[in-house]
Amino acid sequence: MGANTDAGDLPLDVIIVGAGISGIGMAAHMQALCPGKRYAVLERRDRIGGTWDLFRYPGVRSDSDMHTLGFVFEPWRHEKSIADGPAILEYLDRIADERGIRPNIRFGTKVLTADWDSSAALWRVEVETAQGRSQIAGRFLFLGSGYYDYDNPYDAPIPGKDDFAGQIVHPQFWPADLDYAGKKVVVIGSGATAVTVVPAMAQHAAHVTMLQRTPTWMASRPARDAIANTLRRFLPEQLAYRITRFKNITMQSLVFRRARTRPDKVKAYLTKQTQSLLGSHYNAADFTPPYNPWDQRLCLVPDGDLFAAIRAGRASVVTDRIERIDATGIRLQSGTHLDADVIVTATGLTMTMMGKIGVSLDGVPVDWSQRWYYKACMFSNVPNLAAVFGYLNASWTLRADIISDYVCRLVNLMAERGAGSATPVLPDNHDLVEDDPFDFSSGYISRARHLLPKSASDMRWRLSQDYLRDRAWMKSDPIDDGVLRLDAAPVAQPESMLQAAE
Repeated sequence: MGANTDAGDLPLDVIIVGAGISGIGMAAHMQALCPGKRYAVLERRDRIGGTWDLFRYPGVRSDSDMHTLGFVFEPWRHEKSIADGPAILEYLDRIADERGIRPNIRFGTKVLTADWDSSAALWRVEVETAQGRSQIAGRFLFLGSGYYDYDNPYDAPIPGKDDFAGQIVHPQFWPADLDYAGKKVVVIGSGATAVTVVPAMAQHAAHVTMLQRTPTWMASRPARDAIANTLRRFLPEQLAYRITRFKNITMQSLVFRRARTRPDKVKAYLTKQTQSLLGSHYNAADFTPPYNPWDQRLCLVPDGDLFAAIRAGRASVVTDRIERIDATGIRLQSGTHLDADVIVTATGLTMTMMGKIGVSLDGVPVDWSQRWYYKACMFSNVPNLAAVFGYLNASWTLRADIISDYVCRLVNLMAERGAGSATPVLPDNHDLVEDDPFDFSSGYISRARHLLPKSASDMRWRLSQDYLRDRAWMKSDPIDDGVLRLDAAPVAQPESMLQAAE
């Protein structure tokens, strides 16, 4: 069991925001590496899971294999490595229960603001619960709140929405009672959500059309990892998991590097695979994007289910631009009309920084766009705060794992040295040259670049997209690196903090 996090008067050692993959991963690392420290996980929803609890659309699944989206410390036991939402929730629930994390989670607790009080070396976090607003004090703040807005998805401006006689649904807010059996459905979008929703809805709808403005590169792979399942039969569970994880991480890295160095080769491979899976239904205009593979994330098609739905006539792809929505469907600029009873706007996410929490230092708001990343998780001249932004070219959890390990080692070093704060110091006259770690053309990134912290080519001040390099460097580079300043704890801290949320 980990540390007790009863409210009391003492500040918590670590406040973790979010009980999704990042927050649960950090809590598990706290249990293992910081057993004497007091922490709490603050979760605005009523259960753990984050993204995997929020999204309830048909077929919701991972777009990474679970041997890399799973944690380094907890083997993935299911037969399918491309898992659906319920299986991922079961995995997180099991970790929370078996590792004693659940008693440390405060559900129904929305974090509003966090202000660093330098005189006490504490974060004072304002939260809102059913009982009202209160404050929680903590020494270190870990933000595992994800990267997109839970309340406001990106909803592309499409004229005529109010004229539609049917139902328009955004996948982020899927109604539990939506009946689309035997109906004509149009899914607007071509990203991972659309590629998931279309074959799932096609099982019951009369027909599903995926309407895209621009094609996306798609790659099909089996939902079951035959090598992983074989290894599990003959090797100890942890060893089999480590081997599979290494295999998949290595393959992810090789494919990404190949896409960047020889995009023509990767294009040819993906095109040939799609042609083979679609046969006579293949149309180059619908499956040949105007960009190179991995300029945006590849869309994963497990077991070729989307292509199977198209071959069976249950689904189709249309590449065109929308003129407007009318009462009976969508009129396209080409003059074609798509009849629809249900329209699904799988048009993307809205990125946000730090879970929309108002973060300030001694009352002065932090402008994240003017801060620089430090070791891919902390920020220039912001003390005792870390946040997770996962990889774009690999599984989110890979970065969450190495950041959680780093923060736990930092927290332990601070305790050992009697330090009250740890600040990545960047002087005003620095010579860092800004570099773009988000070398991707995805819409959700393009729309949010003005919000994002800065990144340099220097590894210490970079949000790198190279997991293998990051993992080795984060382990080998000393925490006390001459940049991270450790300041002594205040001689006397206030004995009583404002009551923490029960």
